[in-house]
Amino acid sequence: MGEILLEVKKMNKKYGPIVALKDVDLTISRGEVHGLVGENGSGKSTITSIAAGMQPRTSGEMIFLGEEWNPSSMIEAQHNGLSMILQEANTIPGCTVAENLFAGRENEFAKWGFVNSKKMNKAADEILDKFGITHMRGKDPIDQFGFEDRKLIEIARAVDDKTEILVVDETTTALSLEGRQILYKLMDDMIKRNKAVIFISHDMDEILEKCTILTVLRDGEIRGVLNEDEIKSVQSLGTIRQLMVGRDIGDKFFRGDFDSGHLDEVALEFSNVSGPNVKEFNLQLHKGEIVGIGGLSGCGMHEVGKMGFGMENIDKGHVRSGGHEISSAKEATDNKIGYISKNRDTEALILQGSIDTNITMASLADISKAGFISPKKKAKLAKEQIDLLEIKCKSGKQWVNTLSGGNKQKVSFAKWIAKGSEIVIMDCPTRGVDIGVKQAMYELINQMKCEGKAILMISEELSELIGMSDRLIIMKDSKISKEFTRSESLSESDVIEYMI
Repeated sequence: MGEILLEVKKMNKKYGPIVALKDVDLTISRGEVHGLVGENGSGKSTITSIAAGMQPRTSGEMIFLGEEWNPSSMIEAQHNGLSMILQEANTIPGCTVAENLFAGRENEFAKWGFVNSKKMNKAADEILDKFGITHMRGKDPIDQFGFEDRKLIEIARAVDDKTEILVVDETTTALSLEGRQILYKLMDDMIKRNKAVIFISHDMDEILEKCTILTVLRDGEIRGVLNEDEIKSVQSLGTIRQLMVGRDIGDKFFRGDFDSGHLDEVALEFSNVSGPNVKEFNLQLHKGEIVGIGGLSGCGMHEVGKMGFGMENIDKGHVRSGGHEISSAKEATDNKIGYISKNRDTEALILQGSIDTNITMASLADISKAGFISPKKKAKLAKEQIDLLEIKCKSGKQWVNTLSGGNKQKVSFAKWIAKGSEIVIMDCPTRGVDIGVKQAMYELINQMKCEGKAILMISEELSELIGMSDRLIIMKDSKISKEFTRSESLSESDVIEYMI
């Protein structure tokens, strides 16, 4: 074990009556990738957000580099050697790439109160080049880049020569394959320089591959610590899962059948559709069918989902449901189409709104009379979904921004189930949720299929596409590259060659 960099002693955190952390002890040493795993709401991000200065602890002690540690902000923490990359968006809109990279450090380029933008842009370009990010420049407006590119900017911003500990909080779920490689290289470089990485992820494959020590949390308490030999052992995955959820959940995540049957009726049809990043896309999605779409970043799959919901302009072709043209989100909703966005915090949810409001927002016409919303019907409809999906909350009046990632995603699902959607377009439906919630969502998706609903599932995880889809469409360079039918013998290696 190397020199101890960060020591957490008897840390507690309460949000009113809710106990988020209970007497947590944690030690981070030089040269280790220290994984933190647990279900959503287990306390992983709470520990690291306190250490990174995002929020105060209720009680306990932190020692960093041999001194008492109590940063008042993320900027102060980063300046003193502890940086954190968040799961959700953390860039400043309306600014340039350079201004985002050097947020809080503008004085390094200022003289007589004026910032030398040219000097800042040049410094930004040098940082981007160092990370191999060549398609962005310091002078570029941040708003012209998508979510994945913005995460790359956050990665580049987080690390400098002072960084002793890098916290990676569910960041890989927001990155493309190329972006993940950039992050993994950064983590490797940190270890080569005898620094430390705290790695939070729900992807068990990368946890087992990258971590040298693993701490498992459940309900705000540490339930086990595995060393490198234990992590690499054959039984490790089962052990980790049991520690996380408190029971043996087995290996059955996906569908157990290999029947790709469906009803004859076409629920949603794409006819020779072309538009932004999509060329000549054709698909008939039937009732009682799950069609998966996969590919690398930029292949066009996310745009297909938005076109199916009327959120993306179509240059040529048609999207139809039940003989109706779908060219707006209202037309999609009126035709019982629901859309679960990959970027739930910015496109799917009202974070500073109640769970009740979020669940019922697509159903207001159904619970209104003469323009007035029935509070009784609203509460009843939301309560039904909270119970059905087992959303962990105090009540429907709790704000969504206080929920864990998995429970936020359940609210996204609940909105369209409450509406009675017969067609559901899901873009990365299990992004950033733990294995217990994933298992529940897969069961729900299969149940929806059995009820005759049509599912279009877009995902960056090949395992869930292969495990859940009746048909799997692979996209490359904005076009369909290959289509696979559900099969017990279908593997990721069969699929990957049509993606690259």
